[in-house]
Amino acid sequence: MPIDAVTASLKAQILAEALPYIQRFHDKTIVVKYGGNAMTEASLKAGFARDVVMLKLVGMNPVIVHGGGPQIGDLLKKMGINSEFRQGMRVTDERVMNVVEMVLGELNQEIVGLINQQGGKAVGLTGQDGAFIHARKMLLKSETNALETIDIGLVGEIERIDPELINLLDSRDFIPVIAPIGVGPGGEAYNINADLVAGKLAETLRAEKLVLMTNITGVLDQAGNLLTGLTASQIDGLFADGTIHGGMLPKIGSALDAVRNGVQSSHIIDGRVDHALLLEVLTNEGVGTMIRADAILEAAAPR
Repeated sequence: MPIDAVTASLKAQILAEALPYIQRFHDKTIVVKYGGNAMTEASLKAGFARDVVMLKLVGMNPVIVHGGGPQIGDLLKKMGINSEFRQGMRVTDERVMNVVEMVLGELNQEIVGLINQQGGKAVGLTGQDGAFIHARKMLLKSETNALETIDIGLVGEIERIDPELINLLDSRDFIPVIAPIGVGPGGEAYNINADLVAGKLAETLRAEKLVLMTNITGVLDQAGNLLTGLTASQIDGLFADGTIHGGMLPKIGSALDAVRNGVQSSHIIDGRVDHALLLEVLTNEGVGTMIRADAILEAAAPR
């Protein structure tokens, strides 16, 4: 069916706008933390898989890290196990850890299947495969007593990530899909916040971009307005005045650490928007908040 002139012009404009980004990010690594509604709504899941395959086909190297918090919470509720959070982290005993591993394993295979159905070559992993995510027990600092720490169970923090396995998959044109489970020195499994895994992985792989998908439009000020471009020091200010709090702390913290450790830009985007990933990577305006290191943003190129 023929398209009208206005539609044809708009489509041509969008395609032309994408070309500089395709050239600029060719053979660059983009780490994507996949979560929120984009993981639960059928149309958004299919759209995300197509977006990932398209980025790969035009020469970029997407690496996917997925969460599973809502799905884990739903299963725990069905099993009569209460969910407890401290400073945005899920308290994880052995029963909860069993549920975490089961849910993340199922989600991992679903994402791999969706990408493969769209013509990609995805491979599912956890940090236990090849022990490439080395972890230790996380102890939180008390918010009321500087000398006190809080034990939240089998929750890990990352000691280091070995990039060899991911680099090998990239070199063979596979798309890694990673569940955020790390391995301790004794072989024990640790539940790790997916945003933290994505951020550390982006640093380790020297990624061009870290993209964190959420269920909000991006970083908002206290009046609820979207902040589209921020420096690292501006983010520090939003932490200090309480604008960024609760479950957003690990997400924004990982984005901030990434740009301070060599990643060119971090992006907080709304996964509820169709093709949000393509819009953020391949258009001028994007669909969320971009964060860069202070010196970089002062002379920043387009997104």
